Amino acid sequence: MSTTLRSGSTAVAIPYVLERAGVVMEPDPRDLRQVEGVLNPATVQGPDGTVHLFPRLVAEHNVSRIGRARVVLTDGVPSGVDGLQVALEAERGWEHGTGHGGVEDPRITPLADLGVHVMTYVAFGPLGPKPAIAVSTDGVAWRRLGPVQFAYDDALDTDLNLFPNKDVVFFPEIVPDPEGRPSFAMLHRPMWDFGFVRPDERPPLPAGVTDPRASIWISYVPVDDAVQDLTALTRPGGHRFVAGPEHEWEALKIGAGPAPLRVPEGWLLLHHGVTGDLPGGSFVPQAFSVNYVVGAMLLDADDPSRVLARTREPLLTPETADETAGTVANVVFPTAIEEIGGEHFVFYGAADTRIAVARLIRTI
Repeated sequence: MSTTLRSGSTAVAIPYVLERAGVVMEPDPRDLRQVEGVLNPATVQGPDGTVHLFPRLVAEHNVSRIGRARVVLTDGVPSGVDGLQVALEAERGWEHGTGHGGVEDPRITPLADLGVHVMTYVAFGPLGPKPAIAVSTDGVAWRRLGPVQFAYDDALDTDLNLFPNKDVVFFPEIVPDPEGRPSFAMLHRPMWDFGFVRPDERPPLPAGVTDPRASIWISYVPVDDAVQDLTALTRPGGHRFVAGPEHEWEALKIGAGPAPLRVPEGWLLLHHGVTGDLPGGSFVPQAFSVNYVVGAMLLDADDPSRVLARTREPLLTPETADETAGTVANVVFPTAIEEIGGEHFVFYGAADTRIAVARLIRTI
């Protein structure tokens, strides 16, 4: 395999904008499961069009669960939630450590070819954040497939399973892998950082990687393997670099947002770009020293590892009081897209405290 790091991108205009539509969910201080915030949700739309939100619920000591609540619409716009329950919590030994833990930041992609919704989430286990997968046929009951185990590739000269990883999300349609095989593809973001367990250890970067900043990668699961055994979704291979920080508003790191959306130009990927400082490392809470914004890139429909274009400027930056004040100030963090009443709505975490929504509008 080739490990050449290329984006192939041109910083041209992308014909989409985001327009704020309001706050959908605030933390309820009376509910101990969410006293430290509700944020970074996934979504599932049922056959009748009802949308359920799957927020990250943060309890005391930063312990997270994944909830489930019906999205309330006002004049066709998401405006609240109702009937909050817990969909998944850190019950497995690999989802928590001695004094920490949680299941965090879900993304959910419907894979119609397998007849399931696939939830990717971060399991904050004994060795820090690692991605994991659960599946559901109805969006209500979830079955864990387990932690993601990236297939070893000797050409990378390292093992991706050594590293923390976040922002994992599947494409909703079958795409070709590097060998042209029909595959399910996932985006993910390895973090070349051992600070959680070995702060003095220098991470062995993959061959060809010279920039240690967290970037977006893609990996693949052959369709035939997943059809025979759903747990194959946890064993992706064919790892490729997709995109790293390019612009000033991405100077610290980038990561994938919601599942890529198929558009006439290819695959529209919303992503977050981060600037600021991380004193103490990636695993220390950063209340005032970072700034998260939303950007976008277009990926090739026939080769989603190839970036066709990316936005010169962010589509959304923290500006409102809901986005600039909270557990972590100055954060807009997109994690879900749903089509409701003919419009696309993007759900995002605001200041790591609440959940807001914005319209995704095509400008041409």
